Amino acid sequence: MRLDWDRAIAAAQQAHAGSDEPLCAFIYDLPALKRHAAHLREGLPGQCDFFYAIKANSDVPLLQTLAPTVDGFEASSGGEIAWLRQHFPQVPVIFSGPGKLDSELALALQHGATVHVESLHELERLAVLARAGGKPASILLRVNPPLAELATTTLVMGGKPTQFGIAIEHLPVCLERLRQEPCLELRGFHFHLLSHQLDADKHLQLLSAYLRQTREWCEQYGLRIEHINVGGGIGVNYREPQRQFDWPRFSTGLASLLAEEARRHGDDVPRLRFELGRFVSAFCGYYATEVLDIKESGERVFAIVRGGTHHFRTPYAQGHSHPFRVVPVADWKHAYSRPEAVHRPVTVAGQLCTPKDVLASDAMLDRLRVGDLLLFQYAGAYAWHISHHDFLRHPHPQHIYLQEDA
Repeated sequence: MRLDWDRAIAAAQQAHAGSDEPLCAFIYDLPALKRHAAHLREGLPGQCDFFYAIKANSDVPLLQTLAPTVDGFEASSGGEIAWLRQHFPQVPVIFSGPGKLDSELALALQHGATVHVESLHELERLAVLARAGGKPASILLRVNPPLAELATTTLVMGGKPTQFGIAIEHLPVCLERLRQEPCLELRGFHFHLLSHQLDADKHLQLLSAYLRQTREWCEQYGLRIEHINVGGGIGVNYREPQRQFDWPRFSTGLASLLAEEARRHGDDVPRLRFELGRFVSAFCGYYATEVLDIKESGERVFAIVRGGTHHFRTPYAQGHSHPFRVVPVADWKHAYSRPEAVHRPVTVAGQLCTPKDVLASDAMLDRLRVGDLLLFQYAGAYAWHISHHDFLRHPHPQHIYLQEDA
């Protein structure tokens, strides 16, 4: 996705000019989000559903922007289900994640959400609730099979013993229990074995393995299912921004894969449901912050900025130095000096009392001065929403939503 830097920079400059305090803000380009979501939608074959995982960013303006394009939303807590139903009463919802409470399962049943079941115990609890409510539940079984096609990424949550999904050895007993529970309707399987996938070809291989594994289970256990939820898993390349996941290559390959499946298996090929999060909203967001101090320590230069990882935890969570741009600020109306760094590598740190509060490390800059702005890209997903907002009780950043006429 091409970033519209001019709009983001103009918004940061406008917010800076209108504030008496140093700037700290998230800026979301909603028209860019709308275009990107439409691009993803257009790339998916007709046999695919496109859901958005709101855990990545559940701000209402973003959800309102996405709602006309996506087929529904994925929630991972009762709070997210309630949030979605408050703002989108009719949009289809799926409910995923380990450790679901009985109250959350009941809420999912009440609102007609499809439940991704994570264990035999969860299956039994859901059956009791469905019987008590007299309402059938549509479910998928989230299964954690060992697959040879499972690539290694920076975040793997399947293909090995983990807290996620049903272990392959427990699948038979879950299916047997389902046969005894007419109130539970098996719609398919859910696979989400990894995240941060940057290789389109490897992701296609993994989806092909999901199809093959599902076909084997259907033959082995006499099942007929509607769809496979293939999760999200597509990453954002923070380290090499120019080398992002090749969506056109992936979507072309996916169309070929599904066409071949249809040729070989006819009408028995299930639909594929994607629940993308990071790859949808990351590109529309920016974290803007003002430089408060520049100082040397040994041979290193540190820029201290307003905010930090309590607002923008992505760099620490992903273990990378986050890319950013310097937005120079010419006006300087203070009586004190204005420190600067010229042609030096600069480490950007926040205001927290921990050496882990680092957003970027040893970034080579031509010139940086106190009072300049830094604009961090790819801050629209797992940024504000995974951060420890109230550590040290610093104020929250502004949230700016750019519209068409911004």
